Amino acid sequence: MAKSQVSMKVNGKTIEALVEPRTLLIHFLRDQQNITGPHIGCETSHCGACTVDLDGKSVKSCTVFAVQANGADIRTIEGIANPDGTLHALQEGFREMHGLQCGFCTPGMITRAYRLLQENKNPSEEEIRMGISGNLCRCTGYQNIVKAIQFAAAKLNGVAFQEAAE
Repeated sequence: MAKSQVSMKVNGKTIEALVEPRTLLIHFLRDQQNITGPHIGCETSHCGACTVDLDGKSVKSCTVFAVQANGADIRTIEGIANPDGTLHALQEGFREMHGLQCGFCTPGMITRAYRLLQENKNPSEEEIRMGISGNLCRCTGYQNIVKAIQFAAAKLNGVAFQEAAE
């Protein structure tokens, strides 16, 4: 099978490579580029563990061919931290609010939440739950994930996080 040349920016770095046309973006990132933050979960687009930010949209990288991402600007969990290496507010929120247990869904969940907060700087709990509904977590029950995103939104907006009374 003839290979195709692709060029894309991943986490701020330009990557050029030859790929088979049938290579999924998730396999290109993990297997060819050693960018292992996005996880392979269901490979059917249901779980969201492979979520990346592609040209300003959350996409499940198990549903995109690498050739379709030619020329794209992609951000994975590896590109979420601040340029100085400190944690992004979302990463800090997941740590502080205990938004993870096993951690398998966390990279895709944070990457999706990153785009959600780009689209809506101050989402309600309902908007957060709807915004992450394409990403499944089998461990947490989502409550602390929602709190982590609320924490991050508050921090990014320069206000103190106030946990809702339960």
